[in-house]
Amino acid sequence: MNQTTDVAIIGAGPYGLSLGAHLAQAGIACVVLGEPMHTWRTGMPEGMVLKSEGFASNLWHPDKAFTLQDYCAEHGLPYQDSGLPVPLATFSAYGVAFQKRFVPMLREQWVRHLDFDGSLYTLHLDNHDIITARRVVIAAGIRKFHQIPTELAPILGTLCSHSADHHKLDRFRGRQILVIGGGASGIGMAALMSAQGAKVSVAARKNRIAYCGPPSDRSLLEKIRAPESGLGTGWRSLACVLAPMVFYQMPRDFRHMIVRRHLGPAPGWTSRAEVEQNVDVLLGRRVVGSREANGLAAVTFQNSDGSEQTVEAEHVISATGYKVDMRRLEFLSREILDRMEMAAFTPVLSPYFETSVPGLFVVGTAAANAFGPLLRFAYGAGFASNRLSRFLKRTAERRLVPMRPTLAAAA
Repeated sequence: MNQTTDVAIIGAGPYGLSLGAHLAQAGIACVVLGEPMHTWRTGMPEGMVLKSEGFASNLWHPDKAFTLQDYCAEHGLPYQDSGLPVPLATFSAYGVAFQKRFVPMLREQWVRHLDFDGSLYTLHLDNHDIITARRVVIAAGIRKFHQIPTELAPILGTLCSHSADHHKLDRFRGRQILVIGGGASGIGMAALMSAQGAKVSVAARKNRIAYCGPPSDRSLLEKIRAPESGLGTGWRSLACVLAPMVFYQMPRDFRHMIVRRHLGPAPGWTSRAEVEQNVDVLLGRRVVGSREANGLAAVTFQNSDGSEQTVEAEHVISATGYKVDMRRLEFLSREILDRMEMAAFTPVLSPYFETSVPGLFVVGTAAANAFGPLLRFAYGAGFASNRLSRFLKRTAERRLVPMRPTLAAAA
């Protein structure tokens, strides 16, 4: 079945679904492509809880309808604006329910190839259907951007995988597992696997694990010194939430530096007790090599004092995060990539999320270098959906010509 639409949205996570809800209310013909909340339902470990508070874990309807609190009330689930961790399963199910209510135009097919002839986009789907669209929004999330150190290449496969490859962890029960990475995904996965009976070691480059603190009552002075926002506490985080367009005007190198450094992957406090009690934590360790040894993975680390240590395990999980590189989105044609202006392989965007390829837009983590750390989190879907949907409605009849970025964005 072939289809023609005004806007095609590639991706059905918080950004794709929130934008779809906005466009539906605005009366813009659109289709959303992908499985709803796919990365959340398949690329994060079962039993995980979100680091974001309840009030910051909503999907976004233009009327602010059907919040996570509403969903929990409908299903008799516990909820607090802050102080009560949100289970991954609850958030995933909430996103699916949001889609069924507000984004009925979703098609659960994957885009295999995207072409552009200068006026129209052609999306080739995995079931061989074709969709023709005037404009396309990439809301593809982080799944394709996972990083694994090159030093682990010799054991990749049955002996080594990325943390995003695992949702159910019961297969690791009773096995000796080495997790590499001291951030949220590494420490969180180590805690969950240990709780399910795996024998877990975790290795981190830094000399301490910087856990987020548990919720606590804060005095008025503490709230003034570090106000709360959808990205956590602190004036810098509040500025990221309130002023993404100010961030957009900053020099490019400054923007990239802030996105790299602000709000790093600190582990949640809920993992701390299990890790400290039952997980062997190796600090100040940098991976320098790996090999197979008698059916086991043998990973060699350089310690902070310069010495080396080799750790053997039945399986190694590389919880080493993600790095945006648009070339890794396999559905993008070579012609589109050649026309797309990039900085550090991330798209240079107009003030309305448009790439240098006319009619092609990018939201979510891939847009963070333009609009700030807000876009690395689900909370940023509210800003992106509101701003982009207004622009798409206002320009519904415009001829496709490149929307040039500002001098600051391109600098």
